[in-house]
Amino acid sequence: MDRAAVFDVDGTLADTNHLHVVTWWEAFRQAGHDVPMHAVHRAVGLGSDDLVAHLLGDGRDEEQDAALSDAHKALYGQYFERLQALPKAGELLRRLHADGWRVVLATSASGAELGALRRAIDADEAIVGTASADDVAEGKPAPEPVERALELAGVPASGAVFVGDTVWDMRAGAKAGVRCVGLLCGGIPRADLEEAGAEAVYDDPADLLARLADSPLARIAAE
Repeated sequence: MDRAAVFDVDGTLADTNHLHVVTWWEAFRQAGHDVPMHAVHRAVGLGSDDLVAHLLGDGRDEEQDAALSDAHKALYGQYFERLQALPKAGELLRRLHADGWRVVLATSASGAELGALRRAIDADEAIVGTASADDVAEGKPAPEPVERALELAGVPASGAVFVGDTVWDMRAGAKAGVRCVGLLCGGIPRADLEEAGAEAVYDDPADLLARLADSPLARIAAE
């Protein structure tokens, strides 16, 4: 059976979540909003519009939303050349590709940011497609990014696993009907990932790679 391994990128394959926390915090601060870093951290993984709405609420001045997003992009863009992959992220993708998996990315990143992330991961030869923010009307936790990734892979939900690091990832994958695997390297607790739908949880890509034989991916491969 054809099978797909769908991956979130920020916090899952690239060590970027805390850069997003700091740069969103600074963007909010510059606009006069006092948003605690712990609250920003819990919102990372949402698309920009949804993140702003989640943190500032319905009573905010929505005309500020675009400026906040632009400020974050400018601040985060300063790190593009220094982004780092998480341990063995590229090796994990290459291993899955070699084992016959169709590897697809599902991320709220796009454009230059996505290019910088892919350079950091350095496994383009293993990636058959990317469902980015430009390809969907609704970001995670809506299922659309995962569903779009499955379309790109040409694989049904029953033959797919979604690997992510946030509750938004797990909820999106669960709604899309795929098996969900959580990683702790994005800083979200194991219990939160499991409650949101993670079938299994690993420390980081290196841990998942080392334990592939006992993972949900191995169970799909055996079906």
